Amino acid sequence: MNPDQLSETIVDALGALVADGAITLPDGVPTQVTVERPRQKGHGDYATNVALQLGKKVQVGGEPTNPRAFAEVVAERLRSSSGVSDVEVAGPGFLNVTVEAGAQGQVAADIVAAGDAYGSSDAFAGEKINLEFVSANPTGPLHIGAVRWAAVGDALGRVFTFSGAEVTREYYFNDHGAQLDRFSSSLLAWAKGRPVPEDGYGGAYIEEIAKDVVAKRPEVLDLPEDEAQEVFRAEGVELMFAEIKQSLHDFGVDFDVYFHENNLHESGAVGRAIERLTEMGNTYETDGALWLRTEKYGDDKDRVIIKSDGQGAYISGDLAYYLDKKERGFDRCFIMLGADHHGYVGRMNAMCAAFGDEPGKDLEILIGQMVNLLRDGQPMRMSKRAGTTVTINDLVDAIGVDASRYALARYTNDTNIDLDLDLWARAHNDNPVYYVQYAHARTCRMIENAADLGMTLPGDAFDPTLLSHELDGRLLRALAELPRVVTAAAELRAPHRVARYLEDTASVFNKWYDTKECRMLPIGDEPVTPTNEARLVLVHAVRNVLANGLALLGVSAPERM
Repeated sequence: MNPDQLSETIVDALGALVADGAITLPDGVPTQVTVERPRQKGHGDYATNVALQLGKKVQVGGEPTNPRAFAEVVAERLRSSSGVSDVEVAGPGFLNVTVEAGAQGQVAADIVAAGDAYGSSDAFAGEKINLEFVSANPTGPLHIGAVRWAAVGDALGRVFTFSGAEVTREYYFNDHGAQLDRFSSSLLAWAKGRPVPEDGYGGAYIEEIAKDVVAKRPEVLDLPEDEAQEVFRAEGVELMFAEIKQSLHDFGVDFDVYFHENNLHESGAVGRAIERLTEMGNTYETDGALWLRTEKYGDDKDRVIIKSDGQGAYISGDLAYYLDKKERGFDRCFIMLGADHHGYVGRMNAMCAAFGDEPGKDLEILIGQMVNLLRDGQPMRMSKRAGTTVTINDLVDAIGVDASRYALARYTNDTNIDLDLDLWARAHNDNPVYYVQYAHARTCRMIENAADLGMTLPGDAFDPTLLSHELDGRLLRALAELPRVVTAAAELRAPHRVARYLEDTASVFNKWYDTKECRMLPIGDEPVTPTNEARLVLVHAVRNVLANGLALLGVSAPERM
């Protein structure tokens, strides 16, 4: 019995009490109740505060009651429920539930039967989600801040998909604006043997790209300055973006859509967005410029859409892009931004409201904090190639893709991260990703050893009551939590919960593994017993859970280490 199944059992008990006339619930029987693992040993397998939540409104025998008295009535009914061994009432009305060994042991067989799907749900079924992340300007290699969003964004996309949503991963390709002028000017300056402009881009990669452009278009150096710069812009951006896409692919991150900002300005999308907002009464003209009424929607001031010189302000592209996403049928739009864009949130939410949508629902902005890499206790400050920042390739070269992705997804988005590269490169239990991956490899080795002895999964002969040791139960309860962890990770936009869950579960498994009374394999010439076979099912379940959790983070589950 897992927490969701126990929740259903409690709901059924409440429904039966109402049907019998034993209790009256003015608001009706809840569809689900909260079931948690107790923090203290000896408080049962699971606990619920349903009596405290409902006790002030419920009537027992037609008379008002208190939560503890109500809890006693519920406990009595629950004790006769299938799969429940005992129920105790604690404190002001908490219910501590002990599950029968057979009902608990059945969790292992359920996990094995579900396989790759275990932990999935329909919590977000029917929702069409646009998840925009990374979206770095194509003017240099991906820096470490963008890499954090690559890891977190892709993991969140996997969590949403596992929770039933239809997810589109989208990269907003910034190919319109002053930053590309500075990029192309930097390339042209290097090719002409001139100093890079003061506001231009430095680093060895500029030299590499400039050489590649000249090799591809040797006539470029004989063109007039403005034509030559346009060649360097077009060819340079294409080369830089190809490198970014390749780096992301090597990192295990691929996008469904690469959306070009320039298309918004060339297709008339900006004009359509302005027209829509004007029809809604949310634009006005003053001082020769067109403004968006964002202050009334919570922004600190109104924003210029079209400047007095007729050029679109930066927000004009945002308006068109958001409307384009809604026209493509997305129910929810997520945008992941770095800490330096925190001031951007208010205007984007106001823009969403100006279109008649609900900020935080139709549009949600996620902010990620800074990442610092430490080596020998000292911060890494710049890339040999990029010259100014630490890049995706620097991180991967130092600790590998798996450790990089796990490390970046392991922390809450609003936390600054100091990654100790020496720790994350180490094949040691102090390294969280190694710890989890090694636990998975251990289950694979155990299953191989069982096969060498001729042991196979017992199928219908599986007896879940044989998983009766205290640590069997503790491990089963840990495994049963994955579905709820995944749903919480989706609802809270927090894939780090999956990583922390995996570490906790690996720890419980290792304690179980080290306990002689929980041996899976027979000793010496002892025959294989039904208990050995039952524990083989349990090890298969552990392997499934660890593999599924690692997959949600985009991290491999090695069979040997």
